[in-house]
Amino acid sequence: MDVPKDYMTTLLDHGLFASAQMLGCFLVSSSSISLETSPHLKAENLVLLGDALFREKEYRRAIHTYKQALHCHRLTPKQNASAVRSSLSASTRSSSPNSFNISTINENEVKFKIASSHCALNENRAALLEMEGVPSKARNLQMNLMMGKLYRNSRHTRAAITSYKECLRHCPCIIEAIIALAELGVAAKDIISLFPQTPTRGARSTFDHFDSSRWLQRYVEAQCCIASNDYKGGLEFFAEILRRFPNNIHILLEMAKVEAIIGKTEEAITNFEKGNLFLSMNRPEAAVVAFRGAQELRPDLRSYQGLVRSYLAISKIKEALHAAREAMKAMPQSAKALKLVGDVHASNTTGREKAKKFYESALRLEPGYLGAALALAELHVIEGRNGDAVSLLERYLKDWADDSLHVKLAQVFAATNMLQDALSHYQAALRINPQNEAAKKGLERLEKQLKGVDPDAPEEDEDNDVEDADADQEEAELL
Repeated sequence: MDVPKDYMTTLLDHGLFASAQMLGCFLVSSSSISLETSPHLKAENLVLLGDALFREKEYRRAIHTYKQALHCHRLTPKQNASAVRSSLSASTRSSSPNSFNISTINENEVKFKIASSHCALNENRAALLEMEGVPSKARNLQMNLMMGKLYRNSRHTRAAITSYKECLRHCPCIIEAIIALAELGVAAKDIISLFPQTPTRGARSTFDHFDSSRWLQRYVEAQCCIASNDYKGGLEFFAEILRRFPNNIHILLEMAKVEAIIGKTEEAITNFEKGNLFLSMNRPEAAVVAFRGAQELRPDLRSYQGLVRSYLAISKIKEALHAAREAMKAMPQSAKALKLVGDVHASNTTGREKAKKFYESALRLEPGYLGAALALAELHVIEGRNGDAVSLLERYLKDWADDSLHVKLAQVFAATNMLQDALSHYQAALRINPQNEAAKKGLERLEKQLKGVDPDAPEEDEDNDVEDADADQEEAELL
């Protein structure tokens, strides 16, 4: 008694993948369908089992099963291929690779399924090798999108751009492809030129088509602005789109990401990146490699900042200065890029005057830039200009509820023996951020000073340990 294939397809169509996987084992082991007499039927059954395994996230087994299906398919006599297709045409299985269900064996679609399984296992090289076996003319939208991602992950930029462009030629609304092309440095006009210039099928009028494509063009321009670090321009385009589509969650999230990059939460976001992980592990050499890799994928301010920090950590001042100047050339109107050059000069005692000029230039360009104000205040303190540091920082108190600002003021007041002022600012910092370690340590030290205790004196237990050690030495000498 054979297993009806319709049962298998019904289970797959209804999402009962575990049941389909078990039934598939019976289907492929049926004695009435052998490799010698019916390789094409054997191949189709194996693909169905592979689909069930893929949906159950049994990716390794799915790859093996799909490859068995291809082997059986290649054994099918060529002269019978058309007969095979016609005999199977009665099946209603979808040929869409998205559903992973097919009626006849399409070798290219099975390769796509194998590649998808490799991707799920993070085996990008194997997936790319499989997809390169699919002729370019046979690739559909899903295949081209996958190719773009795989090439990009492998840093084959030109091939990635070609694949993403091919996606937009067929469907201009693939947002993933638009973002990827912008990040890969393709100009907005070149992306927009890929869009069809005539009304799409079913459009009510030319005006409707123009109105619908205009927001998409604005979206392209927004992403290209952001990719080139023109954050203000990007936000303006997003705001225009938001007026057309109020409360659009995707646009609101995109705007939030840009605002995070240019705002005070930039450091928090950057901490999630791979290069900062290496820095936190005290592996600056590895961090340099990571940040350079990030720049190849998307050169932006954060990768330059990470690169400068990494070079400074290994005392490569020349390389750090070169990276900071690269950032300044790429973003001539960026106060953060100017501050980055100042940071490099400030790391060297002979460069402090230059650092001061760069910090001041950054503040002229962006008066509300707290990072530059804190850096300049630190420079004032190092050079004994505590009064200048206080007057500079106090200007920001009314606009910034920032724990680092209060900590810096507290440190300056503590250094000038204005202990009560220092105490109030340490407490303010901890109210804003109870986890601020600098504020905790500063407050602990300050409380000792207020009690008349030398904060640098060793702890009492340590004194006792020392006395005991001395006593032990004296006893040893007496013995």
